[in-house]
Amino acid sequence: MFTGIINHSGLFKGYRLGKKEMAIDAPSLASRLNIGESLAVNGVCLSLIKKEKSTLFFNLSQETLNRTNLGSLRQEERLNLELSLTLSSPLSGHLVTGHIDATGKILKIIKKRDGERITFSLPSELRPYFVIKGSVAVNGVSLTIAHLGPSSFDVELIPITLKNSNLGNLIRGNMVNIECDIIGKYVYNWINKDRQQEKNRI
Repeated sequence: MFTGIINHSGLFKGYRLGKKEMAIDAPSLASRLNIGESLAVNGVCLSLIKKEKSTLFFNLSQETLNRTNLGSLRQEERLNLELSLTLSSPLSGHLVTGHIDATGKILKIIKKRDGERITFSLPSELRPYFVIKGSVAVNGVSLTIAHLGPSSFDVELIPITLKNSNLGNLIRGNMVNIECDIIGKYVYNWINKDRQQEKNRI
């Protein structure tokens, strides 16, 4: 479990064994990770399988390659990294599982004096889990939904978010990882299940 607050970044160093493994250079946290521990990489929960000095190695399953942007990384691309939540960690963002729901495309970026406003495409199957002022994780970053359309959503990015994450390096057309708010997903499915049971009684 994670919070969506990015305090570390790393550089993508390439794939191994086709795309079954990936390597990341992460000097700021390599010494803090042990083999088998979890790390969120662009919001994707991965388990460390090997470590060589500051270079970390992770397995990539076919599901991860199909559902996230980790299968289309460029050499030296900056990645958002977050250590897993502990019982003593402050919950400054929102609960993020590291299980990506889908990818979205950047449709528009508006530069502002105090940050940026970015519009992302929104897959139709995720639309029920989105609400104005609700939470969403984009590339692992906890963000607040500023505007919601039929097939898109907007977020406002402040300077500290642009500095500490890779969202400030993105351009129109880039793909990002999207994770819906887990609490919203549970509530939506619970309500729908309850409604379906009510219909079945009639």
